[in-house]
Amino acid sequence: MNITIDLNGKSYTIVPEVKTVQHLLEHLQLGDRILIVEKNKEILQKDCYDAPIMDKDQIEIIHFVGGG
Repeated sequence: MNITIDLNGKSYTIVPEVKTVQHLLEHLQLGDRILIVEKNKEILQKDCYDAPIMDKDQIEIIHFVGGG
């Protein structure tokens, strides 16, 4: 069964294989980037990326882009 989350302000349906924040980052191909992840308005430390994702969670992902 797919679940729907709010990802960066937009509704996003994730596949059943995506069960944690880390799985979501890998699914979005962001696993190797420097990120800030907020889940339900709380910033997650990297060692908490194994937190489960539940239906209707609000996830914000901010990644840094270099340039000049």
